Amino acid sequence: MDLIPKFIKPYLWSYDTTALDLARDKKLIVTQVLNYGTEQAIRWLFETYLYSDIAQIVMYPLPGQWDKKSLNYWALFFQVIPVVKPRFQT
Repeated sequence: MDLIPKFIKPYLWSYDTTALDLARDKKLIVTQVLNYGTEQAIRWLFETYLYSDIAQIVMYPLPGQWDKKSLNYWALFFQVIPVVKPRFQT
């Protein structure tokens, strides 16, 4: 299991970071860091994950997890159109 660096943990404040895995929990980690991370955290993200993987996560965002402004910014950055699904379906 890969360890989450100490400086990334504040962006995953509501999760047990000792139980997170960089591969298994990639969508969650990428989402939280792109939403709330500093320049240092985002640099780490791009060193840790493939550009194409991050772009895919932005294209297919986790429902209810994204700040709208952050998602819009990163969609422009990656030149993708997010496929946004409702958080709760009726």
